[in-house]
Amino acid sequence: MPLFNYKAYDSSGAKSDGQVEAQDQQDAITKLKAQKLLVFEIKEEQKQHALSLSFNNKISLSDLEFLTAELSLLLATGVRIDRGLDIIRRTKAKPALAKMLADISNSIKKGSNLSQACRAHPDVFDNLYCNLIELGEASGNLSEIFAGLAKDLKFKRELQRKIIGSLTYPCVILFVCVLSIFFIFNFIIPKMADMFSQLETMPWYTQLMLSISDWMNQYQGLLAIGVIGIVPAIIWASKKPRFLKWWHKSALKLPVIANATITVERIRFNSGLSLMLKAGVPIDQALELSAGNIKNHVLNHEMNIARKKVKRGSQLTPTLQQTSLYPPFYISLLEVGEESGNLDIVFEEIANRSRQDFETWTDNMTALIEPLMILFMGGFVGGIVVVMLMSMISLNDVGF
Repeated sequence: MPLFNYKAYDSSGAKSDGQVEAQDQQDAITKLKAQKLLVFEIKEEQKQHALSLSFNNKISLSDLEFLTAELSLLLATGVRIDRGLDIIRRTKAKPALAKMLADISNSIKKGSNLSQACRAHPDVFDNLYCNLIELGEASGNLSEIFAGLAKDLKFKRELQRKIIGSLTYPCVILFVCVLSIFFIFNFIIPKMADMFSQLETMPWYTQLMLSISDWMNQYQGLLAIGVIGIVPAIIWASKKPRFLKWWHKSALKLPVIANATITVERIRFNSGLSLMLKAGVPIDQALELSAGNIKNHVLNHEMNIARKKVKRGSQLTPTLQQTSLYPPFYISLLEVGEESGNLDIVFEEIANRSRQDFETWTDNMTALIEPLMILFMGGFVGGIVVVMLMSMISLNDVGF
């Protein structure tokens, strides 16, 4: 259905603008009149090119952080929520975000509240986000809720950027290494094969090098498809529940990955829990909602068991001690927080310290992986070059 941009006056005489879906322009005007809006300008939104849409059809974490931070600022200055959404829509030109904001604004103008309008977009707003908005609407501190969510989203974005940044350089090195191997075995060695055929008895390393070259030339099409298809295959597998279940179990058994996985999940859980408790949510309900932030199936299962125990009357700290998320030091902090009644502050502190731990881990891993990848590439490609030189020396010995 076409989308129309409009400018109108509301019943109080104030200017209002937004977007509305309708069959045609007349239908759009009729719908706006039903909302008691007097239209003075309306036009159909121009369709985006297919290429443009492919890059703009998804709302990123950065977009969500921008939206949340802007809403916090606008609400703090006294701007109405529907008006604030329209202001943000005009300042952010990305089609997907603009369309979503128009949908939410129209829903609010029709009588829905913000949390209900956000729940209509579950691919963008998770349960924790929507529940906190609902609490903010009930308590009247929606601006503070958005400020806390914006802070949490900022960390998630920085975490995502840090992980991608730490993996980019090793992946580039690996890609160059693979290309170098393909080039040597498919172009360099075949041209040298005629020279090596002059040897009556070739050294074993020369025979091995020529055999690998022949095999790669024979199956180079399949090899190319296999290398190119690795990334799509990983993306496809990551969407399968069976693969995710296996990976989540395996990640907790790998020496280096396990610590990082637990730290990231601890950050997700504690940051959400702190926000919920600050908003006045009871601890059992906060545990239930925050457990949804834990992506690892194994750790999520552990936390759900702990949550049920707390709901049945078990003490919080001993119950959380039975999960993998809290080492002894953090358990000590929880005991202090439970005794003092400042659990929201303690959970926030645990999240902050875990963020520092993860940043240290990523810095250390980046510093370690980069030289290891260079050594691997140099050793592997250099080894092939050494074998080629040794084979040429053997050829010269025969000629001599």
